[in-house]
Amino acid sequence: MHSLPASLARALRLPLVGLAAGLLAACAPMKAPPAGSGALPASREAAPVATACPKDIAAIARCLSGQDSAGAYYLIAMPNQWNKVLVMHSHGGPTLGAPKAERAVQDLQRWSIMVRAGYAWAGSTFRQGGVAVRAAAEDTERLRQIFVAQVAQPRRTILHGQSWGAGVAAMGAEMFGNGASGKPYDAVLLTSGLLAGGSRSYDFRTDLRVVYQHLCKNHPLPSEPQYPLNIGLPADAKMSAVELSARANECLGLNKPAAERTPEQQRKVKTIVDVLRIPASSIQSHLNWGTFHFRDVVHMRTGGASPFGNTGARYTGSADDVALNAAVLRYQADPQALARFAQDTDPTGRIAVPVLTVKGVDDPTAFVELDAYFKGTMERAGSGARLVQTFTQHNTHSYLSDPTYPTLMSALLRWVDEGVKPTPEGIAQQCPAYEAPFGKGCAFLPAYVPKPLNSRVVDRERP
Repeated sequence: MHSLPASLARALRLPLVGLAAGLLAACAPMKAPPAGSGALPASREAAPVATACPKDIAAIARCLSGQDSAGAYYLIAMPNQWNKVLVMHSHGGPTLGAPKAERAVQDLQRWSIMVRAGYAWAGSTFRQGGVAVRAAAEDTERLRQIFVAQVAQPRRTILHGQSWGAGVAAMGAEMFGNGASGKPYDAVLLTSGLLAGGSRSYDFRTDLRVVYQHLCKNHPLPSEPQYPLNIGLPADAKMSAVELSARANECLGLNKPAAERTPEQQRKVKTIVDVLRIPASSIQSHLNWGTFHFRDVVHMRTGGASPFGNTGARYTGSADDVALNAAVLRYQADPQALARFAQDTDPTGRIAVPVLTVKGVDDPTAFVELDAYFKGTMERAGSGARLVQTFTQHNTHSYLSDPTYPTLMSALLRWVDEGVKPTPEGIAQQCPAYEAPFGKGCAFLPAYVPKPLNSRVVDRERP
């Protein structure tokens, strides 16, 4: 656990206030935000209550928790030495099923670096599970209003989205940040983001379902009712994640080191890795997504029709591409389902505040090429000048390294406060100063430029 000394914080552009001033600001009830500052009035929200902080920040912060009027649980962490900046966190996933308060605790534990660097942090579980982006953005904004009305008034508010939550944050910045009444978010930080929207970010999981079924023929089994693979599962299917894992292990030996797989298992794993360009270690998680989350989308979001398709996709990289393309099942995305899903999940790029992104170039979950697509989205919307993208030499998704995030926050705040737009080179140069208080982990690649998305995920016909 690291607490940043005030002298170093000033040098690193992380201004801290005195302990007494921070506690007074944190404790004093504040006026509700002006009418029109968001579409979700916080006047009917119950006040958050004191709760125990995760142990790694218990000595440097106090925590508050609650459940909002829509049913989402939330958690707030106020550092004892607060720099007057609030980080609103939109988590990844998304989790399926009803929200649980423990999710917010897990998110704060993962992102305790923000609190250790002097930032207040607030995260919502969202009111519902499943792939519902606009609803999650509303839940994040509702929590921001609770914080401002009942906890403290920040000098700046940064909207942070991680993984799937990066899409939530991008959507929230569009929904609540562009009105004439003002911008509740001063800037946006998107980390390891799934940033091509639902209409494109999930294409390769459709590809995984059809290639896997061609190779394994056990999802579904020949003895089970057959269904279109692009619906994930029938609404009433009883399959569990444990059962799906067992089937994948039987076919591919994913639970074994490569040397212990049978030659047939290793041949099939190699086909999936080479065709879909995903590591063997992530096949199971993507197969889960293409099963259980696809079911959520189809049966809970798009009226029973599938927005996913692979018509026209030409797969390459196998030992016999002609045979593979002739054998895999083909599905056409339903036009209305696709339009409905895109309306909820696809960023338009119309974001009126600075946006800074970061991603490991070997991210196994949200491909780095998704960021290239997002850049195009921002440019097509006329917002390209408000986007700076950075990349790191990491092969992880859920978390990169402790010094990475304070470096990005500092650069983002300087952009907001002083109008000094950061550069990837400048951020890479600034990062080592954060290793002293937060540990090693700087790995920025300032010259890296991702390739187009269709260099990683094959094009297909779209209705």
